[in-house]
Amino acid sequence: MSDEKPTRRDILRPLHLLGIALGCGVFAALVTLISTGAFTSRVNTAIANGTYQGLTPIALGLVVGGGAFIVTLLALAMLILAVDPADVTKTVDRPVLYDPETEGDAESESPKGTASS
Repeated sequence: MSDEKPTRRDILRPLHLLGIALGCGVFAALVTLISTGAFTSRVNTAIANGTYQGLTPIALGLVVGGGAFIVTLLALAMLILAVDPADVTKTVDRPVLYDPETEGDAESESPKGTASS
């Protein structure tokens, strides 16, 4: 192991992931609030009078926002696990899903339009 200290960017990376997940959760909560009519006087009057049946739009927005936060955080964590840290600095010069080329195959092929000698 090397004695290098992690950079500020490496230290703040989990915070970036939490910020993305939080943004997705807030967006889902706002969409839920708007679509359930949480800002309309009819719904607010029914809640105040006690005649609103079921989960209130604010509670539903919190549930959906929390669920979206957790799902986004788990998805980002799974995507981070799929990345090999050693491969981050390598350049990709051919499609990833192709079979590995052998040295003999790469030299025998010539680009279209050119004659091989």
